[in-house]
Amino acid sequence: MTDVPPTNDPAEGDVLAGESAPASTGRRSFDHWFGEHGRNGFIHRSWMKSQGFSEEAFDGRPVIGICNTWSELTPCNAHLRRLADSVKRGVWQAGGFPLEFPVMSLGETLLRPTAMLFRNLLSMDVEESLRGNPIDGVVLLTGCDKTTPGSIMGAASVDLPTMVVTGGPMLNGKFRGCDIGSGTAVWRFTQDLNAGRMSAEDFAAAEGGQSRSNGHCMTMGTASTMACMAESLGLQLTGGAAIPAVDSRRYVIAQKTGQRIVEMVKEDLKISDILTRDAFANAVRANAAIGGSTNFVIHLLAIAGRVGVDVTLDDIDEWARGVPWLVDLQPSGKYLMEDFYYAGGLPAVLKEILPLLKTDAITVTGKTIGENVANAERIEATYPGGAPGSETYAVIRPVGDPLGSGAGTAVLKGNLAPDGAVIKQSAASERLSRHRGKALVFSSIEEYDKAVEDPDLDVDEDTVLVLQNAGPRGYPGMPEVGNMTIPRKLAEIGVDDMVRISDARMSGTAYGTVVLHVTPEAAVGGPLALVRTGDWIELDVPARRLHLDVPDEELEKRRADWQPPAPPTDRGWARLYVDHVTQANQGCDLDFLVGRTGSAVGRQSH
Repeated sequence: MTDVPPTNDPAEGDVLAGESAPASTGRRSFDHWFGEHGRNGFIHRSWMKSQGFSEEAFDGRPVIGICNTWSELTPCNAHLRRLADSVKRGVWQAGGFPLEFPVMSLGETLLRPTAMLFRNLLSMDVEESLRGNPIDGVVLLTGCDKTTPGSIMGAASVDLPTMVVTGGPMLNGKFRGCDIGSGTAVWRFTQDLNAGRMSAEDFAAAEGGQSRSNGHCMTMGTASTMACMAESLGLQLTGGAAIPAVDSRRYVIAQKTGQRIVEMVKEDLKISDILTRDAFANAVRANAAIGGSTNFVIHLLAIAGRVGVDVTLDDIDEWARGVPWLVDLQPSGKYLMEDFYYAGGLPAVLKEILPLLKTDAITVTGKTIGENVANAERIEATYPGGAPGSETYAVIRPVGDPLGSGAGTAVLKGNLAPDGAVIKQSAASERLSRHRGKALVFSSIEEYDKAVEDPDLDVDEDTVLVLQNAGPRGYPGMPEVGNMTIPRKLAEIGVDDMVRISDARMSGTAYGTVVLHVTPEAAVGGPLALVRTGDWIELDVPARRLHLDVPDEELEKRRADWQPPAPPTDRGWARLYVDHVTQANQGCDLDFLVGRTGSAVGRQSH
């Protein structure tokens, strides 16, 4: 979509007799708001002065929007107001005029039915706030899972100079002398509780030690993955993804971001200059190296669609193949984000895989990604109590000694997922990567949650658990329920993983042999809707194959009998979402939001 031309002259209808139109600065904030003469200029400046801003703030200096997803209902983002102060300090230092504004905040831990339902609504909030206000450049303050991609999507549709500051991970969780990871520990402890390996008292005690500081999940869950995505795309200052939320260096990098965004406005370095096809390829390879969340795929596709870059599931699968898996973090490994930062963070990973990257991709620093990480260092840690020079361990493995190769998100296809499905290989059991088993089908997650406790459930460790109607339209919003709990009768005898297939997502903190994002989803009549209990299903991850072993003739009979589920709602945002959301292979954006409109200024309001 091309940019819409401005609908009004900067001074139209606003120049009084005897006045000349103000000289254009080329900045939208001055030419269309603060530099105007007459009635409208009076209105724009006078009401802003009620906040105590002096004349100098309106002299044509860059106006920097600080787009804040702070909310006490989003615990991961509860510290972003303080972070905004650091950004403001940097903007003032660089000669800009910072103005903070709120947008919808999406808290993964509280918001129902799922934060994913509202990601596109947040993007619309960001887009319209940027386009409709006197803003020349923007800093996006994000943290919890959907706040990062949603904010980037909105900014991409407007195409101003844009930077991201993520809120940073929490400190490592602690329980009984061990480090525990947010989310990952919950899934593990829940299974241990169900199997009788953990007491209710210990389960309650772990709750108090898991989340012990400001910040988002300290595992390589979706929030950490999105922070790394923003940095590897070139939208966040080098090293910004992994700094713990409570570390003073988080506030230093926020201040430097405030300084740099002013320079970006002067250079007219827009988000579309950074979000190139090469940048998306770099982000996919970085995600494979860190063992990032499967949610990365949906969000990256949506961002690419907003900026007008053609990226497909097949591209993502191709770019990720053969990339060494280097980062030993939960849920796929041992350590946590605090350890990752001390080990060199994302710059150290990018330095290790530099030959695989498009090193000339430009970033918000004004330099290429290759230049940004040229001096990055991978640091091995000494075991607690060890003297200098004693035995060390590697949170980030050297490229010559990876945890594995090609262990990133794999894209599966076959008659069960003609438009694709995904699996996180690093979090799956190798023994199940090639598997054939009988399906046990559930039409809703509520049906499954009830059945999972049944001691007489007809299930064994070879069964393939299938969940329908949990996709973008079916739920609605595609919730994180794909990592279905192991049935109690199996957990009690030590079964800790099974093949699970659905059109849902799963938390980036989760693990297991879980096939997700099956497309088309069941609610629109995809093949997943036609699976019946007892059908044989074949999973072959190395061959990228997901096959329902049922004759075509039988599937056609089932299709003729299939009836679409009733719409989940007939009003409000959810109705608009269900009517217009695209499938997972297209990023689950709304069809009328794909592309960008640009930053053209609308008509006068008075």
